Amino acid sequence: MTPLADLLARRIAATGPITLAEYMAECLLNPQHGYYATRDPLGAAGDFTTAPEISQMFGELIGLCLAQSWLDQGAPRAVLAEAGPGRGTLMADIWRATKGVPGFHERVEIRLIEASPVLRQAQAARLAGAPVQWLDSLEALPEAPLWFVANEFFDALPIRQFQRAGNGWREVVVGLDGTRLTPGLTPPAPLAELADRLADTKDGDVVEICPAAKPAVGAVCRRIAARGGAAVIVDYGDWRSRGDTFQALENHAFADPFARPGLADLTAHVDFEALARAAHPLAASRLTPQGALLQALGIEARAARLAQGMSPEARQRHLAALRRLTDGDEMGTLFKALALVPSGAPMPPGFTPAPALVEAAR
Repeated sequence: MTPLADLLARRIAATGPITLAEYMAECLLNPQHGYYATRDPLGAAGDFTTAPEISQMFGELIGLCLAQSWLDQGAPRAVLAEAGPGRGTLMADIWRATKGVPGFHERVEIRLIEASPVLRQAQAARLAGAPVQWLDSLEALPEAPLWFVANEFFDALPIRQFQRAGNGWREVVVGLDGTRLTPGLTPPAPLAELADRLADTKDGDVVEICPAAKPAVGAVCRRIAARGGAAVIVDYGDWRSRGDTFQALENHAFADPFARPGLADLTAHVDFEALARAAHPLAASRLTPQGALLQALGIEARAARLAQGMSPEARQRHLAALRRLTDGDEMGTLFKALALVPSGAPMPPGFTPAPALVEAAR
């Protein structure tokens, strides 16, 4: 039993089962034993690898996409912010790629929303010399034009999970089987928040909601609506939640999410429809597969240029990274991207407007 498992077992024994959202929050963010609070989870030494760590091309193209959006809206003094910035690799690549964009480095300041002291140190090293400040929450962002990026941020926000039972829903909760943490179900009850899902689900279907997503998106989009800017969100998921997507990764392999709390990364697929609805009144793009976005932004040409002069071994690794980012059997279709802009503003390059919210997934 891990130290966090012992703490959770004693809490549940005293007060009863906890929601999956409470369980995820403790596993990931507990100050003493939480996964993100105690380690660098990325790369070979961690449990997963994100797109910016696979190739510099990802961050370079996202950076130029954001910079063009900034130019399209008049190149104001602005904030460039990232939520969940990992080691700082994405922002470092964005900053390097935008060096030649006229006025961008002179008129834009960086804000990183990061809770982990371990990762803040890594970010500071990667972004040495850049105009960076760290914030504890999205609500702390300045009231200014905002260009925002989040890559694999929303998948780590705690979820609640419900199983349909007739016209009601049974919530998945975490309880005890002896001393072992185990999932269970509450008695069925109506749930106003999922009333609209009775039309597209049947008995036994699972739907997940992310209570933290709406305020997170709202904090960003209020500023963009009032001051201008854009948000680009990249994550794995789909337009609407359906099915059990809660999972754990430990040592680069799938694991039992209840076996070793605090030692495994816990995630769930992102419901992009919920993000787009929370962003109202901003305009949402069509939901775009990551591979299609990177292709539209010119990743093939960038890859060919970088390959010039590489050794055969380096070129092979480089092309493998390109395939991993864009191929449909890799990250190309599993990961999706959504852009959000003020109503009437141009979409960032690579994105197309959605005529109406319900059509954004087509």
